[in-house]
Amino acid sequence: MTADKKYSSFQEIDDRLKILKLQKNISRESLKYNLKKSKETFYPSHVLGEFSGVFQKVILGFILRKILKKFT
Repeated sequence: MTADKKYSSFQEIDDRLKILKLQKNISRESLKYNLKKSKETFYPSHVLGEFSGVFQKVILGFILRKILKKFT
């Protein structure tokens, strides 16, 4: 909505202010939710859990290469 909107009554202004307040509250709650989800995503134990499978494969590959070098 543009800034030069003409209102014909105080009731219209009050209604618009209520709508804007609700939109602000929705945006605030959405921001809180997204911040919480971001914190959970980057929480150290979660990040380590995601990389543990990859890390295990790298370590296993390293160990297997060392073992194979001894037998060749």
